[in-house]
Amino acid sequence: MNILYEDAFIVVLDKPAGLSSEEGVPAALRQRWNAPDAFVGVVHRLDTGVSGLMVFARTPGAAAALSRQITQSQNAYAVQDGRAEGRAEEPQFIKQYRAVIAGGPDEALPAEGTLRDWLFKDSRRGRVFPVSRPRKGVREAVLEYRILKTAGNTSLVGITLHTGRTHQIRVQFAARKHPLSGDGKYGSRVKGDIALQSCGLQFRHPDTGKPLQFSLPLPDAAPWKEFLE
Repeated sequence: MNILYEDAFIVVLDKPAGLSSEEGVPAALRQRWNAPDAFVGVVHRLDTGVSGLMVFARTPGAAAALSRQITQSQNAYAVQDGRAEGRAEEPQFIKQYRAVIAGGPDEALPAEGTLRDWLFKDSRRGRVFPVSRPRKGVREAVLEYRILKTAGNTSLVGITLHTGRTHQIRVQFAARKHPLSGDGKYGSRVKGDIALQSCGLQFRHPDTGKPLQFSLPLPDAAPWKEFLE
């Protein structure tokens, strides 16, 4: 677990795949600090099988401030997408991802655009399904994407999340017959880790209000290394 930034209010880190963001990371931080009772505020989540940038709060006040930024961003995106009415604002808490998907641009997935789906989370089966219309338990999922490069039968995609639904990125691309590499749960035939990384994070420091921006380089392991210059 690589820590990129740390002070009395927050810690920003690169979460490895296989470590849960809700229990594993807080436990690892408390062990690192040798402080079993330390406060670790989980303000956003990342699937256990996915790696990348996360911010955790070190005080309840910082957790509340970051949560307000996340709510503001969700509302700003909802207005931007036409899902809600209100005054247009710039999102304060921005999450960017990269993924390796099967195939290249086609009719179902142009080179860039916005994906919108209604998603139903089946907790008993641990899966999320796209459905045709809203009903109880269904939530709208929206993301922006751009196919950055195609190599052979895979493509590298840059993604900005507008909503934070469970398995959202994985399901939305799989629904268009472009599953993420290594994501056997949603149709990939490639063995290995899920090729999804939280690669960019922007927010304001919860105490000073200073804008902070973090990014990660492209991993040098398969299947990412196909896209390294």
